[in-house]
Amino acid sequence: MSKAGESGRAIRMTGLGPGDFFGEMTLIEMQNRSATVVADSPTVLYELTARNLYTYYKADIYAYVMVMQNINRELCRRLRRADNRIAELADASPADGHRCETQSSEP
Repeated sequence: MSKAGESGRAIRMTGLGPGDFFGEMTLIEMQNRSATVVADSPTVLYELTARNLYTYYKADIYAYVMVMQNINRELCRRLRRADNRIAELADASPADGHRCETQSSEP
């Protein structure tokens, strides 16, 4: 998965493997995609459109809830990884006097 940088250069954000999914932000936000995914080996993809998701909602609320829970769990995992990466990058950069001290409520 890559994203265009300010220079226009493709920046590799992460790799995906079997069972992973992408495009969930577009499905939830109804916004244009935020990244590009290119398969580097033969791949089988399944498409879940907003229309399909709405069909699950109307026909089988349990299936809809399960899909949404799994999407939300993955979004949380990705956000945690991004938070950790931002903290690593900030910690590695020279101190500029703009430190933010917070206490975490996580164990």
